[in-house]
Amino acid sequence: MGACMALCSLASCASCLCGSAPCLLCGCCPSSANSTITRLVFSIFLLLGTMVSVIMILPGMETELRKIPGFCQGGTSIPGLENQVDCDVIVGYKSVYRMCFAMTCFFFLFCAIMIRVRSSKDPRAAIQNGFWFFKFLILVGITVGAFFIPDGTFNTVWFYFGAVGSFIFILIQLILLIDFAHSWNKIWVENAEDGDNKGWYAALMFFTVLNYALAITAVVLFYVYYTLPDDCTEHKVFISLNLIFSVIISVVSILPKVQEAQPHSGLLQASIISLYTMYVTWSAMTNNPNRKCNPSLLSLMSNVSTTESSGDNPGHIQWWDAQGIVGLIIFVLCTLYASIRSSSNTQVNKLMQTEETGGSGGEGVVGEDGVLRAVDNEEDGVTYSYSFFHFHLCLASLYIMMTLTNWYQPDTTAQAMQGYMPAVWVKICSSWLGLIIYLWTLIAPLIFPDRDFN
Repeated sequence: MGACMALCSLASCASCLCGSAPCLLCGCCPSSANSTITRLVFSIFLLLGTMVSVIMILPGMETELRKIPGFCQGGTSIPGLENQVDCDVIVGYKSVYRMCFAMTCFFFLFCAIMIRVRSSKDPRAAIQNGFWFFKFLILVGITVGAFFIPDGTFNTVWFYFGAVGSFIFILIQLILLIDFAHSWNKIWVENAEDGDNKGWYAALMFFTVLNYALAITAVVLFYVYYTLPDDCTEHKVFISLNLIFSVIISVVSILPKVQEAQPHSGLLQASIISLYTMYVTWSAMTNNPNRKCNPSLLSLMSNVSTTESSGDNPGHIQWWDAQGIVGLIIFVLCTLYASIRSSSNTQVNKLMQTEETGGSGGEGVVGEDGVLRAVDNEEDGVTYSYSFFHFHLCLASLYIMMTLTNWYQPDTTAQAMQGYMPAVWVKICSSWLGLIIYLWTLIAPLIFPDRDFN
């Protein structure tokens, strides 16, 4: 009896993996819409690839692999068996580059396939919303092939692709943060007004003050640890300008004219953007090749001078640092939010190529095979651009590659990774452009009063 039930369960899973409708997650969220589940599964693909990349770059991974008899070239050998695996490629930054290259190619492939899909009646929508097992096989196949790419100039060229893609993705992250902040503020204000409960206003004030306190604390720490009286001029300029810009957007967000045009605009959104701007500033300064202006977190905690620590091993890389971990956390949250978001913000919907949706659309549907399936809410029209969603995940793959390698550029002559100023400018420019985008969301309704910016 147990064997029969197991076979039935496997058959049910097979229909989910190979069918044209996503039912992988319906058991957990039976009232979810088709479009939401599809985005979640693709995001899980991305997160799985990220986990593999993290494992590959863990400190000491190459040493442990070399202990496996007959596995790594130059490692422990077995008499009569030649070691075939180049462990320099399957671990470290080279492995991250190849894994993220595979994910980028995978999502770019679907980005091209899904161009101009208008509704779930399009035959390509079945590919988008199903056949997960075959998609997984395609991703695995591309990944295996990526590890056979010879070094040559691949790492250097792919670094520049990653820098450009990450620049765009940082802007998308900021747009998602703007949307999240607007939705958060709107929901809590409506709860306070509908229930006549002032506790919601107190909660909004608490988080606003907390965000500003963290941002101000970050500015103070930046001046203390990332600047010197006679050096680090760039850092002083970056910190000062972003502090001034943060004050400007905070003041603009509470101007009477802006409040009249956008009643839900306020300091909560500005505080979140200001805090994120400080994070990007911090992330940029950690890529400065001048170690006097870029002390590692370990040296700060152990009071070791940067000049002493930087001279021992200039090619040494600290893969895991605080800003990289924070970047991964923000990335995961933004990726999941992009998968489940249902925004009423017209500006953000236009930028993200999504449409306002009014809910899940009902309960899950039980198919003829007895499997619970999601509601198809895209028969009349898609709720998001399939192609742009994959383009977003494509950029996310590049961002993960740069984050895990700390934006270091491969030095093929020295076989090392080094920090370069272009990475610093990419991040700083993205923070400035992000602030401009947020400022535009505030003043656009005043400049174009005849347009709908709700």
